[in-house]
Amino acid sequence: MAREVALETIRNIGIMAHIDAGKTTTTERILYYSGRVHRPGDVDDGATQMDYMEQERERGITITSAATFCTWQGHQVNIIDTPGHVDFTAEVERSLRVLDGAVAVFCGVGGVEPQSETVWRQADKYGVPRIAFINKMDRLGADFGRAVQSMVERLGARPVPVTIPVGVEDTFRGVVDLVEMNARIYHEDDLGMTFDTTAIPEETADVAAAARATLVETLGEVDEEIMELFVAEREPTVAQIQAALRRATIAGHLVPVLAGSSLKNKGVQKLLDAVVAYLPSPLDRPAVRGIDQDGETDEVRAPADDEPFSALAFKILVDAFAGRLAFLRVYSGVFEAGKVLLNVNTGKKERIQRLLRMHANKREDLQDARTGDIVAAVGFKLIRTGDTLTALEAPLLLDPMTFADPVIYMAIEPRTKADQDKLVDALQAMSDEDPSFHVRKDPDSGQTVIWGMGELHLEIVIDRLRREHKVSCNTGRPQVAYRETVGRPVVSQAEYSRDAGGRTNFARVELAIGPGAYGTGIAFTNEASPLQVPAEFVPFVESSVRQACDTGVLAGYPLVDVAIRLTGGACEEGQSTEMGFRNAAVNALWDGAKSADPMLLEPVMTVEITVPADFVGDVNGNISARRGRVTGIEPRRDDQVVHAEVPLVEMFGYATQLRSLTQGRGVFSMQLARYEKVPGKIAANITRLYAGA
Repeated sequence: MAREVALETIRNIGIMAHIDAGKTTTTERILYYSGRVHRPGDVDDGATQMDYMEQERERGITITSAATFCTWQGHQVNIIDTPGHVDFTAEVERSLRVLDGAVAVFCGVGGVEPQSETVWRQADKYGVPRIAFINKMDRLGADFGRAVQSMVERLGARPVPVTIPVGVEDTFRGVVDLVEMNARIYHEDDLGMTFDTTAIPEETADVAAAARATLVETLGEVDEEIMELFVAEREPTVAQIQAALRRATIAGHLVPVLAGSSLKNKGVQKLLDAVVAYLPSPLDRPAVRGIDQDGETDEVRAPADDEPFSALAFKILVDAFAGRLAFLRVYSGVFEAGKVLLNVNTGKKERIQRLLRMHANKREDLQDARTGDIVAAVGFKLIRTGDTLTALEAPLLLDPMTFADPVIYMAIEPRTKADQDKLVDALQAMSDEDPSFHVRKDPDSGQTVIWGMGELHLEIVIDRLRREHKVSCNTGRPQVAYRETVGRPVVSQAEYSRDAGGRTNFARVELAIGPGAYGTGIAFTNEASPLQVPAEFVPFVESSVRQACDTGVLAGYPLVDVAIRLTGGACEEGQSTEMGFRNAAVNALWDGAKSADPMLLEPVMTVEITVPADFVGDVNGNISARRGRVTGIEPRRDDQVVHAEVPLVEMFGYATQLRSLTQGRGVFSMQLARYEKVPGKIAANITRLYAGA
């Protein structure tokens, strides 16, 4: 079957930004101007296409990434609108893993904000080319130049404006195209659907001329063709500038920047033009690499329909009507609905009954999925986030997806016996959907414990349980996910000898235990000779040690950042067993950890608080009272931005108190910075409570 859309005309992009920068509004305008919808939705009215969950419409924020598509200038643009709140950053992570390009949206007033930095680093991680859209240029305090400069200072990016605003704040009415050197003035009466292309207004001419000169000069620094023209003092053509911008963007050398106001319907068509002109097609991205069936040989799959089929499942969604959906990014080959694929991660065959193209929560059937497509699969048995699906005869394992560990948890229980089974099924479905949401059974109390990335994350989970899954449940207070580590190196030895099943189980294990580098988890190395610990028993020692580290020695929290070396041991022929080495290893670890100055670690958050200048003193005092430290204060127009670091446990209920301190005018955002040692008295209280439980 012939391909309907040429591969070079496909753009797989994500819309990413800090919360409230205007991602969803921008996506709504893209769909409107491209003819995908007849009227753009409004976030404030709860009427957007992309925020279709009840919780999203009530709160006016994006909670889960939503996929859609449109056409523009003969190109198919597949779009994923991602959340901006830090609690849902896993949605951004898995979207950027499969996208070819991204649009970073920044507020014209706030510029680069904390979550903007987080999503930018995520895009850096996957080498995703970006363009930037400075939104809200109609807002009081908007400053295009300052917003662009904040990209340099806070992101280390190299932005280059390709459009600049005509007017600012309440006089903002259009943009100047620095490539074509003309102006576009938008009509208010038809939501910006029509516009006038004019000469550059006189009041903007000097600024536009200087910006154009900077654009060409910057391009010359990174592009050989433009440099040759620059040296020859020849003016590049529009086509030459566009080609050079495309090369520089795809290579990651530059970030084209555009101005606009999505809510006021200005500048979005130029943004779509830039998506088509500067962001890559699947052909422009490196061929996907993976490991073949023997687990050793690297293989490459070129983005072509005649290559063997390969795809990555980057999102699972439980739909009330279609059941479980697996969102797939197709990297190579063609697959027809109803055929069988191999899940390389499980080694199982999966028959995909239907293929769907998604438009938020609406869908249309497809006959096949081809290279570059983003589709949803229905009718499978067991596919999880991060699984690789390939043709049966050509397995290829793609790199797995990784997600941050949750930092907050709470106990949950069903209210009635009838809710018991429903709760188990609902929690399983939600953990399948969200890789940053974990469900565990507390081994001591038998309670079900749910883990998430923040208070809002768990609040949304509980709300969805009650509304979507009709489960009545009781919950405890949110708790902080502490960690444990050791403060000094020790050597610990333990011996195990016990008769069981008519035979002796004997082993002796010696471990050197010490602090590891931050973020390394548990590092295990074997330095014992085969005479001390035979090679066949070493894997049992390692797995037992790692499992034992799940429960710390102070308050039962996981041990992290510990370097463990197996330095010696003893065995006896005919008497040493797996059971013996496992038990000796666990005892050696726990005995050693207890004597290695164990300490509690707590998550510390980077907090950014924006308040009027009159309230800075009160806010700083409150931060100090919460065991926090102010790391800096900077002006932002009429407000002051307080940067601080505060333990997560002290931030519970902060939103309410900040409103009280600032007469409702303060806002804040936070994200995990690192884990730090818990002060002595607080740590003692935590361990005392654990001991008395």
